[in-house]
Amino acid sequence: MFDNFEFVNPQLFWLLALLPAIILWYLWKRKQQTAILKISSLKGFKTPKNWLAKLRSGLFVFRLLALTLVIMALARPRTVDESTRIKTTKGIDIIITIDVSASMLARDLKPNRLEALKAVAARFINARPNDRIGLVEYAGESYTKTPLTSDKTIVLSSLKGIKYNTIIEGGTAIGMGLATSVNRLKDSRAKGKVIILLTDGVNNSGFIDPKIASELAVEFGIKVYTIGLGTNGMALSPIGIRNDGSFQYGKVQVEIDEELLKDIAKTTGGKYFRATSNTKLAEIYEEINKLEKTEIEEIKFKTFDEKYRPLVLIAFGLLMLEIILRFTVFRSFV
Repeated sequence: MFDNFEFVNPQLFWLLALLPAIILWYLWKRKQQTAILKISSLKGFKTPKNWLAKLRSGLFVFRLLALTLVIMALARPRTVDESTRIKTTKGIDIIITIDVSASMLARDLKPNRLEALKAVAARFINARPNDRIGLVEYAGESYTKTPLTSDKTIVLSSLKGIKYNTIIEGGTAIGMGLATSVNRLKDSRAKGKVIILLTDGVNNSGFIDPKIASELAVEFGIKVYTIGLGTNGMALSPIGIRNDGSFQYGKVQVEIDEELLKDIAKTTGGKYFRATSNTKLAEIYEEINKLEKTEIEEIKFKTFDEKYRPLVLIAFGLLMLEIILRFTVFRSFV
Protein backbone atom coordinates (compact mmCIF):
# COMPACT_ATOMS: atom_id res chain seq x y z
CA MET A 1 0.00 0.00 0.00
CA PHE A 2 2.79 2.43 0.92
CA ASP A 3 5.41 1.03 -1.48
CA ASN A 4 5.22 4.09 -3.74
CA PHE A 5 4.68 6.65 -0.97
CA GLU A 6 7.46 8.85 0.41
CA PHE A 7 8.28 12.09 2.24
CA VAL A 8 10.77 14.41 0.53
CA ASN A 9 11.83 16.09 3.80
CA PRO A 10 11.26 13.49 6.55
CA GLN A 11 13.78 15.27 8.81
CA LEU A 12 11.18 17.99 9.43
CA PHE A 13 9.19 15.52 11.53
CA TRP A 14 11.60 16.45 14.32
CA LEU A 15 9.48 19.60 14.64
CA LEU A 16 6.76 17.40 16.14
CA ALA A 17 8.97 17.19 19.22
CA LEU A 18 7.98 20.82 19.90
CA LEU A 19 4.33 19.86 20.46
CA PRO A 20 4.78 18.59 24.06
CA ALA A 21 6.61 21.85 24.94
CA ILE A 22 3.79 23.89 23.39
CA ILE A 23 1.21 21.92 25.41
CA LEU A 24 3.13 22.52 28.67
CA TRP A 25 3.47 26.21 27.83
CA TYR A 26 -0.26 26.44 27.15
CA LEU A 27 -1.16 24.78 30.47
CA TRP A 28 1.24 27.02 32.39
CA LYS A 29 0.02 30.17 30.64
CA ARG A 30 -3.60 29.25 31.18
CA LYS A 31 -3.00 28.78 34.89
CA GLN A 32 -1.27 32.15 35.08
CA GLN A 33 -4.16 33.93 33.35
CA THR A 34 -6.88 32.37 35.50
CA ALA A 35 -8.14 34.58 38.36
CA ILE A 36 -8.17 32.93 41.80
CA LEU A 37 -10.69 33.63 44.54
CA LYS A 38 -10.13 32.01 47.91
CA ILE A 39 -13.23 31.43 50.11
CA SER A 40 -13.83 29.13 53.01
CA SER A 41 -16.75 27.23 51.49
CA LEU A 42 -18.67 26.89 48.21
CA LYS A 43 -21.84 25.58 49.84
CA GLY A 44 -23.61 28.88 49.37
CA PHE A 45 -22.95 28.96 45.61
CA LYS A 46 -24.98 27.09 43.08
CA THR A 47 -22.67 25.95 40.24
CA PRO A 48 -24.69 25.37 37.07
CA LYS A 49 -23.07 23.12 34.49
CA ASN A 50 -21.68 25.10 31.54
CA TRP A 51 -20.58 22.86 28.63
CA LEU A 52 -19.15 25.82 26.72
CA ALA A 53 -16.56 26.39 29.40
CA LYS A 54 -15.53 22.74 29.23
CA LEU A 55 -15.20 22.82 25.44
CA ARG A 56 -13.10 25.96 25.49
CA SER A 57 -9.84 23.98 25.50
CA GLY A 58 -10.92 22.41 22.23
CA LEU A 59 -9.79 25.58 20.48
CA PHE A 60 -6.21 24.83 21.46
CA VAL A 61 -6.62 21.26 20.12
CA PHE A 62 -7.60 22.73 16.74
CA ARG A 63 -4.43 24.80 16.78
CA LEU A 64 -2.28 21.77 17.63
CA LEU A 65 -3.85 19.71 14.85
CA ALA A 66 -3.31 22.55 12.40
CA LEU A 67 0.36 22.81 13.43
CA THR A 68 0.79 19.04 13.07
CA LEU A 69 -0.70 19.10 9.57
CA VAL A 70 1.53 22.02 8.57
CA ILE A 71 4.63 20.07 9.70
CA MET A 72 3.46 17.04 7.70
CA ALA A 73 2.90 19.28 4.68
CA LEU A 74 6.43 20.71 5.02
CA ALA A 75 7.75 17.14 4.96
CA ARG A 76 6.15 16.95 1.47
CA PRO A 77 4.32 13.63 1.22
CA ARG A 78 4.00 12.34 -2.32
CA THR A 79 3.42 9.18 -4.32
CA VAL A 80 5.96 7.98 -6.87
CA ASP A 81 5.03 6.14 -10.05
CA GLU A 82 8.16 4.60 -11.56
CA SER A 83 8.45 3.02 -14.99
CA THR A 84 11.58 1.51 -16.53
CA ARG A 85 12.71 1.19 -20.13
CA ILE A 86 15.64 -1.05 -21.06
CA LYS A 87 17.85 0.01 -23.92
CA THR A 88 20.67 -2.13 -25.27
CA THR A 89 23.51 0.28 -25.93
CA LYS A 90 26.15 -2.15 -27.16
CA GLY A 91 25.08 -5.65 -28.17
CA ILE A 92 27.09 -8.73 -29.11
CA ASP A 93 26.68 -10.89 -32.21
CA ILE A 94 27.32 -14.58 -31.50
CA ILE A 95 27.65 -17.55 -33.85
CA ILE A 96 27.45 -21.01 -32.25
CA THR A 97 29.37 -23.41 -34.49
CA ILE A 98 28.34 -27.04 -33.91
CA ASP A 99 30.07 -30.22 -35.02
CA VAL A 100 27.38 -32.64 -36.27
CA SER A 101 29.62 -35.52 -37.31
CA ALA A 102 28.69 -39.09 -36.33
CA SER A 103 31.10 -39.02 -33.38
CA MET A 104 28.81 -36.44 -31.73
CA LEU A 105 26.46 -39.35 -31.02
CA ALA A 106 28.99 -40.79 -28.55
CA ARG A 107 27.41 -41.57 -25.20
CA ASP A 108 30.09 -40.35 -22.82
CA LEU A 109 27.75 -37.39 -22.20
CA LYS A 110 24.09 -38.10 -21.54
CA PRO A 111 22.13 -38.99 -23.59
CA ASN A 112 24.86 -38.21 -26.15
CA ARG A 113 27.24 -35.39 -26.94
CA LEU A 114 24.97 -33.64 -29.43
CA GLU A 115 21.83 -33.68 -27.26
CA ALA A 116 23.81 -32.57 -24.20
CA LEU A 117 25.22 -29.67 -26.23
CA LYS A 118 21.77 -28.65 -27.50
CA ALA A 119 20.33 -28.54 -23.97
CA VAL A 120 23.15 -26.38 -22.64
CA ALA A 121 23.22 -24.12 -25.72
CA ALA A 122 19.46 -23.50 -25.35
CA ARG A 123 19.98 -22.20 -21.82
CA PHE A 124 22.83 -20.02 -23.06
CA ILE A 125 20.64 -18.53 -25.81
CA ASN A 126 17.84 -17.78 -23.34
CA ALA A 127 20.39 -15.99 -21.13
CA ARG A 128 21.29 -13.59 -23.99
CA PRO A 129 18.00 -11.75 -24.66
CA ASN A 130 19.69 -8.60 -25.98
CA ASP A 131 22.12 -10.18 -28.45
CA ARG A 132 21.83 -11.52 -31.97
CA ILE A 133 22.66 -15.21 -32.30
CA GLY A 134 23.17 -17.49 -35.30
CA LEU A 135 23.92 -21.19 -35.81
CA VAL A 136 26.42 -22.91 -38.11
CA GLU A 137 26.62 -26.71 -38.63
CA TYR A 138 29.63 -28.53 -39.92
CA ALA A 139 30.93 -32.05 -40.45
CA GLY A 140 32.93 -32.72 -43.66
CA GLU A 141 31.49 -29.43 -44.95
CA SER A 142 29.63 -26.55 -43.34
CA TYR A 143 26.55 -24.38 -43.82
CA THR A 144 24.53 -21.77 -41.97
CA LYS A 145 21.63 -23.25 -40.07
CA THR A 146 20.34 -19.86 -38.82
CA PRO A 147 21.71 -16.40 -39.74
CA LEU A 148 22.18 -13.78 -37.05
CA THR A 149 18.84 -12.84 -35.52
CA SER A 150 17.48 -11.35 -32.32
CA ASP A 151 14.43 -13.64 -32.53
CA LYS A 152 15.31 -16.29 -29.98
CA THR A 153 12.27 -18.39 -30.92
CA ILE A 154 13.74 -18.98 -34.37
CA VAL A 155 17.19 -19.77 -33.00
CA LEU A 156 15.87 -22.20 -30.40
CA SER A 157 13.66 -23.92 -32.96
CA SER A 158 16.62 -24.34 -35.32
CA LEU A 159 18.81 -25.61 -32.49
CA LYS A 160 16.21 -28.19 -31.56
CA GLY A 161 16.17 -29.42 -35.17
CA ILE A 162 19.91 -30.03 -35.35
CA LYS A 163 20.71 -33.73 -35.64
CA TYR A 164 23.12 -36.08 -37.29
CA ASN A 165 22.27 -36.78 -40.90
CA THR A 166 23.93 -38.34 -43.93
CA ILE A 167 23.22 -35.34 -46.16
CA ILE A 168 26.32 -33.51 -44.94
CA GLU A 169 29.57 -35.10 -46.06
CA GLY A 170 31.23 -37.07 -43.28
CA GLY A 171 34.35 -35.93 -41.45
CA THR A 172 35.30 -32.96 -39.28
CA ALA A 173 36.09 -29.79 -41.22
CA ILE A 174 36.96 -27.41 -38.38
CA GLY A 175 38.47 -24.87 -40.79
CA MET A 176 35.33 -24.72 -42.93
CA GLY A 177 33.03 -24.46 -39.93
CA LEU A 178 35.10 -21.57 -38.60
CA ALA A 179 35.33 -19.86 -41.99
CA THR A 180 31.55 -20.02 -42.51
CA SER A 181 31.03 -18.50 -39.06
CA VAL A 182 33.52 -15.71 -39.80
CA ASN A 183 31.69 -14.99 -43.06
CA ARG A 184 28.45 -14.55 -41.10
CA LEU A 185 30.05 -12.07 -38.70
CA LYS A 186 32.46 -10.11 -40.88
CA ASP A 187 29.96 -7.35 -41.78
CA SER A 188 28.52 -7.04 -38.29
CA ARG A 189 28.65 -3.61 -36.64
CA ALA A 190 28.09 -4.96 -33.14
CA LYS A 191 30.34 -3.96 -30.26
CA GLY A 192 31.46 -7.57 -29.88
CA LYS A 193 31.66 -10.42 -32.38
CA VAL A 194 32.04 -13.91 -30.94
CA ILE A 195 32.19 -17.46 -32.27
CA ILE A 196 31.69 -20.46 -29.98
CA LEU A 197 33.19 -23.37 -31.88
CA LEU A 198 32.65 -26.89 -30.59
CA THR A 199 34.15 -30.14 -31.82
CA ASP A 200 34.88 -33.62 -30.52
CA GLY A 201 37.53 -34.59 -33.06
CA VAL A 202 40.39 -33.49 -35.27
CA ASN A 203 40.40 -31.52 -38.50
CA ASN A 204 40.40 -34.26 -41.15
CA SER A 205 38.44 -32.83 -44.08
CA GLY A 206 37.54 -29.62 -45.88
CA PHE A 207 39.69 -27.35 -48.06
CA ILE A 208 40.19 -24.44 -45.59
CA ASP A 209 43.02 -24.59 -43.08
CA PRO A 210 41.77 -23.78 -39.54
CA LYS A 211 44.75 -21.47 -38.97
CA ILE A 212 43.86 -19.43 -42.05
CA ALA A 213 40.25 -19.24 -40.82
CA SER A 214 41.43 -18.03 -37.42
CA GLU A 215 43.55 -15.33 -39.09
CA LEU A 216 40.44 -14.18 -40.95
CA ALA A 217 38.65 -13.97 -37.61
CA VAL A 218 41.41 -11.72 -36.27
CA GLU A 219 41.19 -9.49 -39.35
CA PHE A 220 37.48 -8.89 -38.74
CA GLY A 221 37.82 -8.46 -34.97
CA ILE A 222 36.12 -11.74 -34.08
CA LYS A 223 36.89 -13.58 -30.87
CA VAL A 224 36.67 -17.39 -30.90
CA TYR A 225 35.93 -19.56 -27.88
CA THR A 226 36.75 -23.21 -28.62
CA ILE A 227 35.35 -26.23 -26.78
CA GLY A 228 36.73 -29.75 -26.99
CA LEU A 229 33.89 -32.16 -26.20
CA GLY A 230 34.49 -35.66 -24.87
CA THR A 231 35.80 -37.62 -21.92
CA ASN A 232 39.43 -38.60 -21.50
CA GLY A 233 40.24 -42.11 -22.73
CA MET A 234 37.61 -44.33 -24.33
CA ALA A 235 34.01 -43.45 -25.19
CA LEU A 236 31.05 -45.49 -26.43
CA SER A 237 30.77 -44.22 -30.01
CA PRO A 238 29.22 -45.26 -33.35
CA ILE A 239 31.51 -47.70 -35.18
CA GLY A 240 29.15 -48.93 -37.89
CA ILE A 241 25.61 -49.03 -39.26
CA ARG A 242 23.42 -52.14 -39.04
CA ASN A 243 21.16 -53.34 -41.85
CA ASP A 244 18.17 -51.63 -40.21
CA GLY A 245 19.97 -48.28 -40.32
CA SER A 246 20.73 -48.08 -36.58
CA PHE A 247 24.21 -47.44 -35.27
CA GLN A 248 26.42 -50.11 -33.83
CA TYR A 249 28.34 -48.80 -30.82
CA GLY A 250 31.73 -49.72 -29.49
CA LYS A 251 34.54 -48.30 -27.37
CA VAL A 252 36.57 -45.75 -29.30
CA GLN A 253 39.56 -43.68 -28.25
CA VAL A 254 38.61 -40.01 -27.81
CA GLU A 255 40.80 -37.90 -30.09
CA ILE A 256 40.54 -34.11 -29.86
CA ASP A 257 43.09 -31.80 -31.47
CA GLU A 258 43.45 -29.66 -28.35
CA GLU A 259 46.59 -27.93 -29.62
CA LEU A 260 44.71 -26.67 -32.67
CA LEU A 261 41.74 -25.49 -30.58
CA LYS A 262 44.04 -23.75 -28.13
CA ASP A 263 45.89 -22.06 -30.98
CA ILE A 264 42.63 -20.79 -32.56
CA ALA A 265 41.45 -19.38 -29.23
CA LYS A 266 44.81 -17.76 -28.45
CA THR A 267 45.16 -16.23 -31.91
CA THR A 268 41.70 -14.61 -31.79
CA GLY A 269 41.81 -13.52 -28.14
CA GLY A 270 39.35 -16.17 -26.98
CA LYS A 271 39.72 -19.10 -24.64
CA TYR A 272 39.85 -22.90 -24.92
CA PHE A 273 37.73 -25.19 -22.75
CA ARG A 274 37.50 -28.96 -22.35
CA ALA A 275 34.07 -30.43 -21.59
CA THR A 276 34.32 -33.95 -20.21
CA SER A 277 30.80 -34.14 -18.75
CA ASN A 278 27.34 -32.56 -18.92
CA THR A 279 28.11 -30.52 -15.81
CA LYS A 280 31.43 -29.28 -17.17
CA LEU A 281 29.81 -28.30 -20.47
CA ALA A 282 27.17 -26.27 -18.63
CA GLU A 283 29.87 -24.55 -16.57
CA ILE A 284 31.77 -23.63 -19.73
CA TYR A 285 28.77 -21.95 -21.33
CA GLU A 286 28.05 -20.16 -18.07
CA GLU A 287 31.63 -18.84 -17.98
CA ILE A 288 31.42 -17.63 -21.58
CA ASN A 289 28.13 -15.93 -20.71
CA LYS A 290 29.91 -14.06 -17.91
CA LEU A 291 32.94 -13.18 -20.04
CA GLU A 292 30.86 -11.65 -22.83
CA LYS A 293 28.72 -9.01 -21.16
CA THR A 294 26.29 -6.84 -23.10
CA GLU A 295 26.08 -3.22 -21.97
CA ILE A 296 22.53 -2.36 -20.96
CA GLU A 297 21.20 1.12 -20.31
CA GLU A 298 18.29 1.25 -17.91
CA ILE A 299 16.21 4.42 -18.17
CA LYS A 300 13.83 5.13 -15.30
CA PHE A 301 10.92 7.54 -15.49
CA LYS A 302 9.35 8.84 -12.28
CA THR A 303 6.04 10.66 -11.91
CA PHE A 304 5.45 12.47 -8.61
CA ASP A 305 2.03 13.33 -7.21
CA GLU A 306 2.38 15.84 -4.37
CA LYS A 307 0.05 15.21 -1.41
CA TYR A 308 0.83 18.22 0.82
CA ARG A 309 -1.90 20.49 -0.54
CA PRO A 310 -4.84 18.74 1.20
CA LEU A 311 -2.93 18.89 4.49
CA VAL A 312 -2.40 22.65 4.12
CA LEU A 313 -6.08 23.20 3.29
CA ILE A 314 -7.22 21.16 6.31
CA ALA A 315 -4.78 23.05 8.56
CA PHE A 316 -6.05 26.37 7.21
CA GLY A 317 -9.63 25.21 7.81
CA LEU A 318 -8.90 24.28 11.42
CA LEU A 319 -7.27 27.67 12.09
CA MET A 320 -10.23 29.51 10.55
CA LEU A 321 -12.62 27.39 12.63
CA GLU A 322 -10.67 28.25 15.79
CA ILE A 323 -10.78 31.98 14.98
CA ILE A 324 -14.50 31.91 14.21
CA LEU A 325 -15.35 30.00 17.40
CA ARG A 326 -13.04 32.19 19.49
CA PHE A 327 -14.80 35.40 18.44
CA THR A 328 -18.34 34.02 18.41
CA VAL A 329 -19.38 31.10 20.58
CA PHE A 330 -16.44 31.33 23.02
CA ARG A 331 -15.81 35.07 23.06
CA SER A 332 -17.03 35.41 26.68
CA PHE A 333 -14.81 32.58 27.85
CA VAL A 334 -11.50 33.22 26.13
